[in-house]
Amino acid sequence: MALQQGPKAWLLTIGNEILIGRIVNTNAAWLARRLTFLGFSVERIIVTPDDLEQIGDEIRRALSHGARLVITTGGLGPTYDDRTLEAVALATNRRLVLNREAYEMVLAKYSQGGMQMTKEREKMAYMPEGAVALRNSAGTAPGSWLDLGSTIIVSLPGVPREMEAIFEEEVMPRLKAIAPQLSVVECGFKVVGVPESSLAPFVEEAERKNPGCYVKSHPKGVEVGNPILEIKVLASDSTREEALTKAMSALEAVKVGAQKLGGEISEEGCS
Repeated sequence: MALQQGPKAWLLTIGNEILIGRIVNTNAAWLARRLTFLGFSVERIIVTPDDLEQIGDEIRRALSHGARLVITTGGLGPTYDDRTLEAVALATNRRLVLNREAYEMVLAKYSQGGMQMTKEREKMAYMPEGAVALRNSAGTAPGSWLDLGSTIIVSLPGVPREMEAIFEEEVMPRLKAIAPQLSVVECGFKVVGVPESSLAPFVEEAERKNPGCYVKSHPKGVEVGNPILEIKVLASDSTREEALTKAMSALEAVKVGAQKLGGEISEEGCS
């Protein structure tokens, strides 16, 4: 990828249910896109089982590789196998302690429902020492923000609506303070009638001649018989205008090639 490199981010998705194929890992895709457009370079997306040692190992690996940001999803609930924050504490050599702010958040949620606090519910308020509790407007388990100085570890619930709510309301504002001064845009078009293998030289040339762009073709049809391609260009620069100029330059180079090969262009646009 030829994009301008931002701070490294690692995504760690936790849950046996993902590894056995019971659910699809939509959280990682959603977060990766958000972080990319914030200017971070997502370097790894990793899935681990609900295993204390394995989660801790991956967090330590992220730290050793210089990740500026590590986001975990899953394992914050009240059941015996929800051990993500215990693993974060273990990996960072911190105690797992009752976070008073998190406790009040959990207590308020259950009190609203007329339910008493139990040890299982209280479990969701234990966090690594020094962590900041993140309010969960869509559920019960608070998120966690742990600033280690060189690395920030954010832990979010695995339920997508809860993860997204905490990220948008609590995490995004904090990340904007450390995100690079970088604008990222994505432009693309659809081409019908050109095999990916035929267009490949034009895609490669477009990226080579346009530094700061990542140019990629995505097959949507059948290579031999009914070729349909989605062309995407991701570009970054200090301003949106400069990033758009780069993206359109690369996109135009691919478009010229597609048209030379007899392709039909449609669905052009940028985001």
